Amino acid sequence: MTPRRQLWPFAALSASYFAHIGFFNPYLPLWLQDMGLSLLTISVLTAVQATTRLFAPYAWGAISDRTGERVKLLRIGAGVAFATACLLFWDWGPVGLGLVLLLMFTHTSAMMPMSEAAMAHLVSRDGAFDTKRYGRVRLWGSMGFLVTVFAAGAWFEAFGMQHFPAWTVLTLGAVLLSVWWMPDLKEAAHHTDEHAPVWPVLRQKPVFWFFTSTFFHVLSHIGVYVFFSLYLDSLGYSKTLIGLLWAVSVAVEIVWFFTQSRWLPRMPLAAWLVLCSAVMVLRMLMTATWADVLWVLLLAQTLHAITFATHHTACIALISQHFSGRLRGRGQALYTVIAYGFPGVLGALLGGLVSERWGLQSVFVLSVLTSVVATMAAFKVWRLHEPV
Repeated sequence: MTPRRQLWPFAALSASYFAHIGFFNPYLPLWLQDMGLSLLTISVLTAVQATTRLFAPYAWGAISDRTGERVKLLRIGAGVAFATACLLFWDWGPVGLGLVLLLMFTHTSAMMPMSEAAMAHLVSRDGAFDTKRYGRVRLWGSMGFLVTVFAAGAWFEAFGMQHFPAWTVLTLGAVLLSVWWMPDLKEAAHHTDEHAPVWPVLRQKPVFWFFTSTFFHVLSHIGVYVFFSLYLDSLGYSKTLIGLLWAVSVAVEIVWFFTQSRWLPRMPLAAWLVLCSAVMVLRMLMTATWADVLWVLLLAQTLHAITFATHHTACIALISQHFSGRLRGRGQALYTVIAYGFPGVLGALLGGLVSERWGLQSVFVLSVLTSVVATMAAFKVWRLHEPV
């Protein structure tokens, strides 16, 4: 049994990292808007984070697989990200700001894949992924997100968006402290990739359709990640209420992570993928059609427990199943690249163009269509995948 004391530092990293994400991602577009930037420029700058996910996670994951030094690499990434965040206090202009964000995101975008890989090693017993232990650690990330998304909304409502850089530095400082608390665990180093090639795994039909499904599923989510706060702001919602709506989605996420070991065994993981994407269709339809009705929007946000939390755990478990041992780091990195990198870039840029022409509501209409595609691909996974 994994000693609880080994998992607490991972809980601290999850809490601090998602506390950073909890204020940064929802309010970055509003900060950029407060600076007087256009909607298209905002979409380009928010796409920088997803752009780094195209190369950084796999590069860091390959290094961690080869060396086994996942914790030391996490410390390097957190240190550079913290130092880079201090540059946000200066006005660099759109291009300079984009370069600062590029450097910062290059070091933060790979932190969770490396942490997930290290934690998957700890919570797996006899080759089986322990969803209960994983959920109990991961819920601390949701709690961190919940605190900052609500607190930051109230703060920015009262004092303005000019404090955004200070929040960035403080939260990344907490991340830096947490990675230095982590035990300096080292897996056996793998000095060559020749004995563990990735392509034979990727070419398996269940794996191919799994990544196809996650691509379109997360692409559907990009409307929320990038444009949700701007959408609500355009509808007249206050920053405090925007923060509350984000908080609702994370609160139900916490409940799911705490209780998921009770529900997940009731269906195969591949069947959960189908359900998650089907619920995503409903969530995006409600958001696109009735966002001006508060109770409908609140209900749509509660579906986050299925569209994100359930989907995320099922994906991590399936990745751990298909990419084990020396493939673990690269498997988690590929998940980040394919499911979050490419959809993030495409979703942010396409969403910016679509919203400039047809309005912010059109982004969520488009998300309905992509979530339908995700459901079809997930159904293919279910048909091909062995029950787990």
